[in-house]
Amino acid sequence: MKNIFRYPSIIVVLCLGIIGVMIVLYSWQLFPFNSRVESTDNAYIRGNVTLLSPQVSGYITGVKVQDFMPVKKGDVLFEIDDSTYRQELLQAEAAAAQAQVTLQNFEQNRASGAASLQLVEAELQSAQATQSKASIDTRRNGPLLQKGLVSKTTGDELQAALLTAEANVAKARASVNIARQSLALVEANKASLAAALKAAQAKVEVAQINLQHTQIVAPSDGQLGEISARMGQYVSAGTQLTSVTPKQVWVTANFKERQLAGMAVGAPASFTVDALNDHPFTGHVVRISPAAGSEFSVLKADNATGNFTKISQRIAVRIELEPDQAQSDQLRPGMSTVVSVDTSKAPKI
Repeated sequence: MKNIFRYPSIIVVLCLGIIGVMIVLYSWQLFPFNSRVESTDNAYIRGNVTLLSPQVSGYITGVKVQDFMPVKKGDVLFEIDDSTYRQELLQAEAAAAQAQVTLQNFEQNRASGAASLQLVEAELQSAQATQSKASIDTRRNGPLLQKGLVSKTTGDELQAALLTAEANVAKARASVNIARQSLALVEANKASLAAALKAAQAKVEVAQINLQHTQIVAPSDGQLGEISARMGQYVSAGTQLTSVTPKQVWVTANFKERQLAGMAVGAPASFTVDALNDHPFTGHVVRISPAAGSEFSVLKADNATGNFTKISQRIAVRIELEPDQAQSDQLRPGMSTVVSVDTSKAPKI
């Protein structure tokens, strides 16, 4: 042993070897450097970035905002020429008014038909009463006519009256049937007229909605992105005009699957942001993805055939910021971060 220390070069080599071994152990987080804190630089600030597009087509007549302006919910951002949509609303309202008048006329026709039916039913009852009297008179005077106590002329008159009464009854019955059929026909039109009125009213509502949509408003408080709309530009429904980003942000960290052991909702986390000179922030785990990122890919890898190379999968973890932190208002979706989660302090399940 004493001979070893006589040669400084050997000591240097041993020290370098020990340092190299320690570096390897630290890199692989092996004993004595194994830790319950899991870190990754595959992490980014996220937010609800909403792309704003019109629901109607037309020429832009007003651009009320500029790039990156802060906005409040309901602020008018863009205006589309509404002349065509106003005319469509007037047409729809006129059609609805016409349908309403038609339905009101139906009610009047139904009332008139019901009154006509009552009238002919009364006439039928009157004709039936006249027929009954004529029949009684004919039967009563029949024996007297046979005995010669009543003249033949009187008998002929009674018979003629009976025939006339029977004819009037038949006529009244026919009138009742016609009145009932007419009323039934009017009633049958009620459903179609009511449906036509509802359809016309629905068109009015659609026209009102389209007119309202000629103004594009901010869906929430936040900050706008770059404005791509210009005065006089024709835009179709669905054309992206700008975006709005609310102030609320979070961190999505993609950990390797071997780092998830012991990680749970509620575990404390910390992260630094590259754009803010590695300024530290704190938070906690609020959600863990139900599957690896590869499972959400459109084209999934097929490992059933050919050679197989194992690739470590990554699981997304959502981290919510603790409130009232310095410089938190400077966080923007898309910023790169380095995240650390202390799994030793995760709630036990």
